[in-house]
Amino acid sequence: MWLAGKAIAERSAALQKSLAEVEKTVPTAMVMQELPQPRETFMLVRGQYDKKSEKVTAATPAALPPLPPEMPHNRLGFAKWLVHPAHPLTARVAVNRFWQTFFGTGLVKTAEDFGSQGEWPSHPELLDWLAVEFRESGWNVKHMVRLIVTSATYRQSAAATPALLAKDPENRLLARMTRLRLPAEFIRDQALAVSGLLNGAIGGRSVSPYQPPGIWEELMSREDGKNFTAQTYEQDHGPALYRRTMYTFWKRTAPPPSLITLDAPDRETCTVRRSRTNTPLQALVLMNDPTYVEAARKLAERALAQSGLTTDERIAYTFRLVTARTPKSEEVSVLRRVLDRQLARYRTDPAAAAKLLGVGESARDARYDVTETAAWTIIATTILNLDEAVTRG
Repeated sequence: MWLAGKAIAERSAALQKSLAEVEKTVPTAMVMQELPQPRETFMLVRGQYDKKSEKVTAATPAALPPLPPEMPHNRLGFAKWLVHPAHPLTARVAVNRFWQTFFGTGLVKTAEDFGSQGEWPSHPELLDWLAVEFRESGWNVKHMVRLIVTSATYRQSAAATPALLAKDPENRLLARMTRLRLPAEFIRDQALAVSGLLNGAIGGRSVSPYQPPGIWEELMSREDGKNFTAQTYEQDHGPALYRRTMYTFWKRTAPPPSLITLDAPDRETCTVRRSRTNTPLQALVLMNDPTYVEAARKLAERALAQSGLTTDERIAYTFRLVTARTPKSEEVSVLRRVLDRQLARYRTDPAAAAKLLGVGESARDARYDVTETAAWTIIATTILNLDEAVTRG
């Protein structure tokens, strides 16, 4: 009997250990649960925890509709109140953000403030209609995106006449399309996409793409010699390097420098409206960051793979991949002269060509001559650096 009991105990311990190991592999998340009876909450005199004054209860701001009687006064009730048909703000704020994404400025310019300090909408009836459409579509974001980008307003030319600029310099009347520099994430994703490198996998862990060495170590060191967590940046390799930018691991105290240079917010605070600047550093990033140099190399290989085309036709093919239009003859001539100069340069300096093609972890296509590939990489870099390549207009 004693031996049988010991065997059962050992078997039970082994199963408990196995169960614990399985549970460690299951992702967990902290959740909130309502108390059976909400605790009492009071105003505090001068903020002192032990000096209570007036008792307060859960409610909505007086300027907005009250919670319907059938809704519980808890988080679930609050969530239902936010999307209730009588709520005037949720859908309007959402569609205004969508509009801002595509037009650069929301129908309400102060997208972060719909209150008394905010700006009046430029097109209040349009804002109301879009808000109702969003709600009645079942809060379908894809429907709203399709609706906006297929509209006549979105498909206008960005060309501006002197009369339009004089009458409406900010284009609040939407008589033309607004030209605006693409967000940092879009620029990187576009370069990866046209080069054929983009990894379109959805979901999964964050990734660590190329980054100059030493940034984390420099910013995270402490005077006492001790280290913070995530002290050393560990770059990913393989397909993870080419995932969409939304999956990039972000450390608030040391954000990715190439994205910050292109005006991505540092995420220290919530940023509803991004600033857009134009600095020489941005051009240096697009010309020298390993992501863009490698993308240019792979784009060059895509051009060289078009074996049935002439040189000018290859230039036009590459130009069209990036800008979505056929280049003018003058543009082709300029790029052809650049190509000829680069071919001459790399023929006399094959080591420089090999060094250029060695940037990035993706393998070079050995079918193509080193000199020719390097020259076409410069052509691809030139096109990726065009204002038209990084500007939506």
